[in-house]
Amino acid sequence: MKPSVHKTLVMQLRTGATDRFPVLARLNYDARDPYAVTVVFSHDGRVLARWRLDREMLRTGLRRPVGAGDVRFRPVSAGRWEELRMEFFGDARPDGGCRHAVVFARASAVESFLSRTHDMVAPGRERPYVDDFLAEVFAES
Repeated sequence: MKPSVHKTLVMQLRTGATDRFPVLARLNYDARDPYAVTVVFSHDGRVLARWRLDREMLRTGLRRPVGAGDVRFRPVSAGRWEELRMEFFGDARPDGGCRHAVVFARASAVESFLSRTHDMVAPGRERPYVDDFLAEVFAES
């Protein structure tokens, strides 16, 4: 059995300075990889991007700005509710810039998902499944 937690959310992808459009985001936590959360963004049945995020960084981003480099999170107020702003920097573009996306999620929905992951593996109690990893490595040989 593979212990995992999944949640599908509607998030908002920012386009331009202020425009947003909805995208589906499937969050997945697998206790065999206890430090990570995988998120797959899709729209109209097409996968737009897949990111593997640090679970602790995601939790911290709900409270204060965190991250440098490719992934950054920070809380923002959206009037009636709080949001998590997620900023992703990707591969270089032909014009010399880099691909960049900003996605907003309801903070309460992300917090709910993280709470379920913490029920499975409490923060500070993570341990990698080394035996499973080694079995996969030797199986590929």
